[in-house]
Amino acid sequence: MKQWISVLLVAATYIGTVIGAGFATGKEIVTFFSKYGEIGTIGVVISCILFILFGNKIMIIAARIEAYSYKEFNEHIFGYKLGKIINFIIFVIVISVTSVMLSGAGAVFQEQLGIPFQVGVISTLVICYLVVLKGLKGIMAINAYIVPIIILFSLFIFISVFDHQPDKLLEMLTFKEVPHQFLWVSSPFTYASFNIITALVVLVPLGKEIKDENVLKWGGFFGGLGLCLMLLLGHFSLATNPETFRFDIPMAEIIKLLGSFIHILFIIVVYGEIFNTVVANVYGISRQLKVSLQIKYHHAVWLILAVIFCISQFGYNQLLTTLYPFYGYLGLVFLIALLLKRKPE
Repeated sequence: MKQWISVLLVAATYIGTVIGAGFATGKEIVTFFSKYGEIGTIGVVISCILFILFGNKIMIIAARIEAYSYKEFNEHIFGYKLGKIINFIIFVIVISVTSVMLSGAGAVFQEQLGIPFQVGVISTLVICYLVVLKGLKGIMAINAYIVPIIILFSLFIFISVFDHQPDKLLEMLTFKEVPHQFLWVSSPFTYASFNIITALVVLVPLGKEIKDENVLKWGGFFGGLGLCLMLLLGHFSLATNPETFRFDIPMAEIIKLLGSFIHILFIIVVYGEIFNTVVANVYGISRQLKVSLQIKYHHAVWLILAVIFCISQFGYNQLLTTLYPFYGYLGLVFLIALLLKRKPE
């Protein structure tokens, strides 16, 4: 029984790390899948298979080589010299993504609550600092509560959208035409590679801390399965409402039709998921910075928070739609190298 609790905690932590601002608000799903209509469903399934395969492999390799952070992990995969370059690239990617998350928190406050953008950003930074100091246990505790709630909420939105119009769901499962843009083919691979790279900062410490390979394998499997379920629910709900694509938080535009109470509840859930990913990323890159610069852990946290605050000022929508696809293509190199690398004995 205790082992299965560990499996579910690993799965929840994996899901919680991937489901950030872009995922929870729907903007990420629109950018990579829903704008391609029905064919985006195939992309969702492909990306989730990649999540299971690569998530498992990362955690098991990290457990076997006892990697403290993604620095040691990448040096094992790419070698010492090339590993240093890859570490720097991943550091920049994760910093950028965490800044997008932080900017997303500001966007939730501004667009949905009418509260100034900076209030959302600064309050998130303060609470994040307090949680990050508690380490991996604090992150796993947050995920144990937030992830089940957002899965249930995604299911609720899906049922509400298709309850009175099941024919629309049937349309989503029949592929009438293939989009003219060829990008729908690469989207699942760039989406998975981008998210796996950013999840690396938490998956590697998870592998080292848990060590039990059965827990890691099943945790990675159920984590990928949970991501698949949530992606499909979000994709179906959004693809049938293309008028929401232009908003920073398209999912909230669907929720508004269900009443003000549900709308407020959704905002709380989305903010919780954004906050969760900010915490996970800051924790992972602070460990890396501590080792690289030989500084105290809490000093590394302060430095990271200062940097992501500055970058977040560029705005949520602009950061997400520009950086995410670009980093996805960069991440393909990492996935290919990981695919070719055999697990150590």
